[in-house]
Amino acid sequence: MEHLTFSFPSEPFTGDAAAPVMAGVVGSGNLEVLVERGEPGAVKVEVATSAKGFGATWEAVLSDLAAQFAVGGLHFSINDHAATPAVVALRLRQALELFVK
Repeated sequence: MEHLTFSFPSEPFTGDAAAPVMAGVVGSGNLEVLVERGEPGAVKVEVATSAKGFGATWEAVLSDLAAQFAVGGLHFSINDHAATPAVVALRLRQALELFVK
Protein backbone atom coordinates (compact mmCIF):
# COMPACT_ATOMS: atom_id res chain seq x y z
CA MET A 1 0.00 0.00 0.00
CA GLU A 2 1.12 3.52 -0.75
CA HIS A 3 -0.08 6.40 1.43
CA LEU A 4 -0.23 9.88 -0.06
CA THR A 5 -1.21 13.16 1.58
CA PHE A 6 -2.17 16.30 -0.31
CA SER A 7 -3.26 19.82 0.55
CA PHE A 8 -4.61 22.29 -2.00
CA PRO A 9 -5.87 25.86 -1.77
CA SER A 10 -9.58 26.10 -2.49
CA GLU A 11 -12.45 28.45 -1.90
CA PRO A 12 -13.97 27.76 1.52
CA PHE A 13 -16.81 25.26 1.74
CA THR A 14 -19.87 27.24 2.87
CA GLY A 15 -22.49 24.51 3.02
CA ASP A 16 -24.17 23.46 6.23
CA ALA A 17 -23.35 19.74 6.00
CA ALA A 18 -22.19 18.33 9.31
CA ALA A 19 -22.25 14.54 9.10
CA PRO A 20 -19.47 12.69 7.26
CA VAL A 21 -20.50 10.73 4.16
CA MET A 22 -19.00 7.87 2.18
CA ALA A 23 -19.31 7.07 -1.51
CA GLY A 24 -18.13 4.04 -3.45
CA VAL A 25 -16.72 0.71 -2.39
CA VAL A 26 -13.23 -0.72 -2.21
CA GLY A 27 -12.96 -3.29 -4.96
CA SER A 28 -11.01 -3.97 -8.10
CA GLY A 29 -10.91 -0.80 -10.18
CA ASN A 30 -12.94 1.18 -7.64
CA LEU A 31 -12.46 3.17 -4.46
CA GLU A 32 -14.28 4.60 -1.46
CA VAL A 33 -14.25 8.25 -0.48
CA LEU A 34 -15.05 9.64 2.96
CA VAL A 35 -15.67 13.39 3.14
CA GLU A 36 -15.98 15.31 6.38
CA ARG A 37 -15.29 18.72 7.80
CA GLY A 38 -11.63 19.38 8.51
CA GLU A 39 -9.48 22.28 9.60
CA PRO A 40 -10.32 25.67 8.08
CA GLY A 41 -8.25 26.64 5.07
CA ALA A 42 -7.06 24.32 2.35
CA VAL A 43 -8.69 21.04 1.38
CA LYS A 44 -6.80 18.02 2.73
CA VAL A 45 -6.78 14.62 1.05
CA GLU A 46 -5.32 11.35 2.31
CA VAL A 47 -5.03 8.46 -0.15
CA ALA A 48 -4.32 4.80 0.59
CA THR A 49 -3.79 3.04 -2.72
CA SER A 50 -2.77 -0.39 -3.92
CA ALA A 51 -1.35 1.10 -7.14
CA LYS A 52 2.11 2.47 -6.37
CA GLY A 53 3.85 5.20 -8.34
CA PHE A 54 0.84 7.29 -9.36
CA GLY A 55 1.37 10.28 -7.05
CA ALA A 56 1.51 12.78 -9.92
CA THR A 57 -1.75 11.44 -11.35
CA TRP A 58 -3.44 11.68 -7.96
CA GLU A 59 -2.16 15.23 -7.55
CA ALA A 60 -3.58 16.25 -10.94
CA VAL A 61 -7.04 14.79 -10.30
CA LEU A 62 -7.25 16.17 -6.77
CA SER A 63 -6.02 19.65 -7.72
CA ASP A 64 -8.81 19.75 -10.33
CA LEU A 65 -11.32 19.07 -7.55
CA ALA A 66 -9.91 21.90 -5.44
CA ALA A 67 -10.00 24.30 -8.41
CA GLN A 68 -13.51 23.41 -9.59
CA PHE A 69 -15.34 23.22 -6.26
CA ALA A 70 -15.36 25.22 -3.02
CA VAL A 71 -13.92 22.50 -0.79
CA GLY A 72 -11.59 24.49 1.46
CA GLY A 73 -11.80 23.23 5.02
CA LEU A 74 -12.93 19.74 4.03
CA HIS A 75 -11.03 16.49 4.54
CA PHE A 76 -11.22 13.61 2.06
CA SER A 77 -10.02 10.10 2.93
CA ILE A 78 -9.67 7.74 -0.03
CA ASN A 79 -9.17 3.97 -0.02
CA ASP A 80 -8.26 3.02 -3.57
CA HIS A 81 -8.02 -0.29 -5.35
CA ALA A 82 -6.51 0.77 -8.71
CA ALA A 83 -9.31 3.06 -9.85
CA THR A 84 -8.77 5.03 -13.04
CA PRO A 85 -8.63 8.86 -12.89
CA ALA A 86 -12.14 9.04 -14.35
CA VAL A 87 -13.52 6.81 -11.58
CA VAL A 88 -11.65 8.84 -8.95
CA ALA A 89 -13.17 12.09 -10.26
CA LEU A 90 -16.63 10.51 -10.36
CA ARG A 91 -16.43 9.21 -6.77
CA LEU A 92 -15.08 12.54 -5.46
CA ARG A 93 -17.97 14.44 -7.03
CA GLN A 94 -20.44 11.83 -5.84
CA ALA A 95 -19.17 12.10 -2.25
CA LEU A 96 -19.28 15.89 -2.38
CA GLU A 97 -22.82 15.84 -3.74
CA LEU A 98 -23.91 13.52 -0.92
CA PHE A 99 -22.15 15.71 1.64
CA VAL A 100 -24.01 18.89 0.68
CA LYS A 101 -27.49 17.30 0.65
